[in-house]
Amino acid sequence: MTVKIYIPRDAAALALGAERVATAMADEIAARGLDATIIRNGSRGMHWLEPLVEVETAEGRIAYGPVKASDVASLLDAGLLSGGAHALCLGKTEEVPFLKRQTRLTFARCGVIDPLSLDDYRAHGGLRGLEKAVAMQPAAIVAEVTESGLRGRGGAGFPTGIKWKTVLDAAGARKYIVCNADEGDSGTFADRMIMEGDPFVLIEGMAIAGIATGATKGFVYTRSEYPHAIAAMEQAIEIARAAGVLGASVLGSAHAFDMEVRTGAGAYVCGEETSLLNSLEGKRGIVRAKPPLPAHKGLFDCPTVINNVISLASVPIILDKGATFYRDFGMGRSRGTIPIQIAGNVKHSGLYETAFGLTLGEIVDEIGGGTASGRPVKAVQVGGPLGAYFPRSLFDTPFDYEAFAAKDGLIGHAGIVVFDDTADMLKQARFAMEFCAVESCGKCTPCRIGSTRGVEVADKIAAGIEPEKNRELLADLCNTMKFGSLCALGGFTPYPVMSAMTHFPEDFSPAPVWEAAE
Repeated sequence: MTVKIYIPRDAAALALGAERVATAMADEIAARGLDATIIRNGSRGMHWLEPLVEVETAEGRIAYGPVKASDVASLLDAGLLSGGAHALCLGKTEEVPFLKRQTRLTFARCGVIDPLSLDDYRAHGGLRGLEKAVAMQPAAIVAEVTESGLRGRGGAGFPTGIKWKTVLDAAGARKYIVCNADEGDSGTFADRMIMEGDPFVLIEGMAIAGIATGATKGFVYTRSEYPHAIAAMEQAIEIARAAGVLGASVLGSAHAFDMEVRTGAGAYVCGEETSLLNSLEGKRGIVRAKPPLPAHKGLFDCPTVINNVISLASVPIILDKGATFYRDFGMGRSRGTIPIQIAGNVKHSGLYETAFGLTLGEIVDEIGGGTASGRPVKAVQVGGPLGAYFPRSLFDTPFDYEAFAAKDGLIGHAGIVVFDDTADMLKQARFAMEFCAVESCGKCTPCRIGSTRGVEVADKIAAGIEPEKNRELLADLCNTMKFGSLCALGGFTPYPVMSAMTHFPEDFSPAPVWEAAE
């Protein structure tokens, strides 16, 4: 019987040498005449263990990692094909503590299956949600998604079902489903992992959204920095179309839905939904004024659903298992699971899917294992480059949309970046302003000019020039940007700046210039 060896083709694993490991493994298998085949899967999300090599045995899959190409021969000598003992052996993959404690719903197949095998996808529960959807009335599908409590996983947290109902009820000769896969936040990689490791779940979710709202065409908008994700999605769409999952008759039903991938140039502002629509239409990626909402007049002035990758990828399990099943996970108004991406100066970086409700401290200290440097944690930024910096005194905050908002923070796309006590929070605040200045589309004055002035004021504080006066000026500038900007780029930039000033005031009190000169 041919033994299956799994080696990821996920971008994170490739960056750590997975391609060299796969090549070495293939060469050794051929040289030794072994009856084994290599399957290039997605990542399990344990990045400190990548490249993670797994072998399928009678007892289950056994993991080894992190594996280098130079380790391959010794692994085979130790009996890799039967799960033999080796210094890199981690035991059964599902028993690795980081993975075992998770509640994997959206990422249930990621790292488990061959991403481009539709048969593998079906064998692990794929297409069951779509099979139910084609037999339901559109309004019933919308009601199921609404009842599940699913909210936008891209950052805004808007109820998905309400957005779908708006498009369903809107009049239009044509409607569209647009997947926002322009994952630009620092420390985030969940969208990419799904597209590379389980692309059919996104296709299934978009097809369900199309049937639910009357849309017959879908677009996945992603960035040129994601070549592996783009290649995987394009191949998966072709496979799905050939199998009748997409096309004029979805799974043999009366519903039509087809989709394609569009690639942007990587402008951060194109993660904002109206800028994204302009880019999709071939225009400059600048923000549109609202109203009209995209649900009424979106792509090509037609009613359009715009959802994040994780939002759409969560839909199939809701249709398969039911709204109540999904809603039973989580807390408050934050229902279901959230894929938390742990990055920065942290020991155990990776993706951790769990129900809403864990505290920030549990995520950083227990799951993340503290800093990789071994120094104390000083700050954690949650929600990308526009997210607030939380000090240890706020580590009791539960991972919940409302709980974070109450502490002047935001969950965003659930990216967490950890900093140790060597971080200079004034420099981090300056970076936020500089990032906004570089990425601004330039349409509105508070964002375009405010961010540039913000960099200048931060530099004056750092130089010790009238620090008290300039701290007040920086706070006033943040207030103007927060309430005067047209979109979240300028409107959310004050979050990291103000949180840094509030929680780390000592970093904003450099010696005045006349003292420094003495």
